[in-house]
Amino acid sequence: MSEIATIAASIFKRAGKSKRFIIAIAGAPGSGKSTLSHHLLDLFPEGSAAIVPMDGFHFDDVILHKRGLRSRKGAPETFDYAGFVSLLHRIRSQEPEIAVPVFDRSMELSRAGASIIDSDVKFVLVEGNYLLLDEPPWNQLGPYFDYAIYLDLPHNELERRLMQRWREHGKSDQEARDWIASNDMPNIDRVMGKRRPADLVVQSIALTEA
Repeated sequence: MSEIATIAASIFKRAGKSKRFIIAIAGAPGSGKSTLSHHLLDLFPEGSAAIVPMDGFHFDDVILHKRGLRSRKGAPETFDYAGFVSLLHRIRSQEPEIAVPVFDRSMELSRAGASIIDSDVKFVLVEGNYLLLDEPPWNQLGPYFDYAIYLDLPHNELERRLMQRWREHGKSDQEARDWIASNDMPNIDRVMGKRRPADLVVQSIALTEA
């Protein structure tokens, strides 16, 4: 059994007969959260699972410019935490149809209502950098999750993946290095340095960059 299949099996076992089971998939930028989420999605029965990316709650660049935070995009304070919590509450309450915003990296903005969670969805895979961040207000998220996975990769591997990511999005090597040093690495250090315990810590897994 592959490691991803083993993770899926542990989720199935923990979920039991729950009508809705919410899984947090947390980790630093570049750790593979999105990729793991999509691999897991393929292992659940069709229509029984959905992915909720925290990145859909990025504040727009217009707001970040006004607040002097554009150069720190991706830091905890550049997300609509209240809106994210409201969505988690709706998911936990099992509302019949829930619209989910999705961040489009090619346009650097969120698309409202880009995904729908139907009432028959049992497994909700919530992925994001700060789901286990142990600082307010993020440390209040714990009760929304039934199971938490943390992807724990070393700095050098994260940096390699992020260099690949930013090259693919049109940055030169120097631009990518500058952005990683000034923005991504402070976020990585924050995720790694202040996190709550997870049910499962994954330290190495065959994932592509995400």
